[in-house]
Amino acid sequence: MDDPPDVETLVAGLNANSESARKYAVFKLQGLLADPSFADAFIQGDGLPALRECVLAASGNAQAYALGGLVVLLELDMGWEVVDGEVVEKAVELAVTHPLVNIVRNALTILVLVVSRPLNGASDYVTAANTGFGAIRPALDEWPTFLESLVQRLSASDHALCASALHLVNALMRDAVANGGENEWPKFIKRLQDLGVIGAVGMLMRGDAASDMSSPLAAAILEFQGLTKIMLRKWRGVKVNTEISEHKRALKTVHILSRPEKFEQTAEDTLDQLTGRKSSRRHHPEKWRRLGFETENPTWEFEETGYLGIMDLVDYARRNNDSYHKIFLEQAVQPREQRCPLVRASLGVTLIMYEHFEVDETAELEAPVTMGHTRGISAGDRFDQPRNLDKIYRPLLLQWGRLHTATLNAFLRLWKLSGAGLEDFYKIEELIRIVVERVIGLAPRRTEIGKIEEDMRTVTLETARAWQMDGLSEVYEDAWGPHLVQVREQLYHESLQFMKEQRIRCMLQGSWFPTAPESSSTAVAWRFVRLSPTRRYLHYQTYPAKTYENPTLDELHEKIDLNVVTSVDSNVSASEPGATAAAAAAGASTASTTSTIRDSVRAAPPPQPTTKISILGSGPGAPESVLLDLYPSSPDLAAEWLDGLLLLLNQQPITKSTTSMIQMMEEWGVRLRMLNLRWEDVDWQDLEMRVKGLDVGGREVPDREGVDEEFWYAMENER
Repeated sequence: MDDPPDVETLVAGLNANSESARKYAVFKLQGLLADPSFADAFIQGDGLPALRECVLAASGNAQAYALGGLVVLLELDMGWEVVDGEVVEKAVELAVTHPLVNIVRNALTILVLVVSRPLNGASDYVTAANTGFGAIRPALDEWPTFLESLVQRLSASDHALCASALHLVNALMRDAVANGGENEWPKFIKRLQDLGVIGAVGMLMRGDAASDMSSPLAAAILEFQGLTKIMLRKWRGVKVNTEISEHKRALKTVHILSRPEKFEQTAEDTLDQLTGRKSSRRHHPEKWRRLGFETENPTWEFEETGYLGIMDLVDYARRNNDSYHKIFLEQAVQPREQRCPLVRASLGVTLIMYEHFEVDETAELEAPVTMGHTRGISAGDRFDQPRNLDKIYRPLLLQWGRLHTATLNAFLRLWKLSGAGLEDFYKIEELIRIVVERVIGLAPRRTEIGKIEEDMRTVTLETARAWQMDGLSEVYEDAWGPHLVQVREQLYHESLQFMKEQRIRCMLQGSWFPTAPESSSTAVAWRFVRLSPTRRYLHYQTYPAKTYENPTLDELHEKIDLNVVTSVDSNVSASEPGATAAAAAAGASTASTTSTIRDSVRAAPPPQPTTKISILGSGPGAPESVLLDLYPSSPDLAAEWLDGLLLLLNQQPITKSTTSMIQMMEEWGVRLRMLNLRWEDVDWQDLEMRVKGLDVGGREVPDREGVDEEFWYAMENER
């Protein structure tokens, strides 16, 4: 391998008249300048003027190499003395007009470094005139289509070119927000948005190229996303002040777009006009409250949202001009307490979105994500790719205005569907918070904004409430952990005990059963079966027909001692409509513990047209035999007696009817407990007392007023 040329040879090549000699020199130079010692020697050898001349006058690959060499020097914070207005203008010209990708890419990178150069840098050449947006402003006057071409570069097929263009967009945005003044940077940002930068970056976020987290493009995309949050935070920090013309104009826009009815003048107002005296009542006394403000002094209501809140409100009014006016027409005929305060709802949606996208959790404005076009983010350092890409990239954040509009429309619709009133405002607000978390928060990064708008438009009140309860359960599961498991276990046993008492009470009242299947050709007699108050015997008697009144216990001359019952054979769970395998499995698992239960579900027989319950038992030394057959006439009666018998024998119920009721009571019990608990401020000792059922104070004890004689307490009974 040939030895690399020395500085003197390279400088001579840069100054040569031969195009091939200059091309060779800048090609070699681009690689050698990465060494700071060589770069310093090159500068000391008076090589900068020759390199600058190649940047300005060379063409083709020679110019691309010269631009690349200058990039390497600037990244080392060297060579800034040659980056004057002529070099900057040349870079802008090349970025706008040149067809070669490698030239445009290096020209854009030089502009990124110029704009990103700190004003307080160590070099004496750093001034306000050659850094930031001010450094390229004169060149933009010569090339007014620069910003448009820059945004168009974001759609280029060359990903490195896209990264360079986006880095420059980021640098310009960052400088505008940091140094552009309160009135200038919003105009510049809006200009970029009008040129389509939001759509272009959104496409990059959703594309395959963004999946490589170590690429310069990924770094540029994440920086743009962070800058978007910084701008939102900056807008929120601006206090609304009607003394500022722009703020006053925004409030006036909100009022005018509502198309208020002409205020009827009083006789005093008419007299004022005739006499030329200034009227004291030029506006409706509820000019602002009509729109949803709480008072006629609207500025204080933007304390939490700042100017961001009024921006979102104006944007909504403009996007929904006709429906915005229609909302107030509909509300005019409603009682005041049923009107949805639109402005208050809009501000609430702004805060919900602000919290959802974690806008405050953003890097500060000082340092960009990357300074050079070759730097990216190591995939192993910060991200687990590609599994978490949906959490890393948030393209929907860029569609802030459309998201706000869709969410506010959902707020108004759910308000109307629920029949809410003013006292329910916070309930609907929390419901919308859940909807945002589900619809927006769970959307993959490739989801289009139109799909989100459709989901917001079609989400039902029932679905939103179901999400709310699911979210409540998840929150408390996370907050309480094993303590909530104890609550569930306690509630399960309470629900099981409740169903046991309910089933046994049905057996204590007694029921009629045919003595043979109803499909049988034989004459069907009827048998009345009743559990004794001591719960130790089943009394029964056969009758030729049902009687109007149920027989008393003394009239039932036959009985079965439950102590001799060894098993219950049944096809109830197989014939019961909607029976599940889970119920069958529960029955099978309980049967294996004491060998007292056998049900035909374990053998998985086909459904039978006749429901049958067989009670089997045996005496000392005697084989097991059928003690009594029952043919329930309905699924409910079958569930009551089969599960009642199982529960009497300390076994688990197996029918879907009973198990579903137990599960429902357990779930609602957990939810009611959670709604009563203040999990955000209760301590662990208080929690343990609640779990154990101990008195924690502050609860009103219910009385028996309005409770009839059927009210009962579950108590242990001796058998």
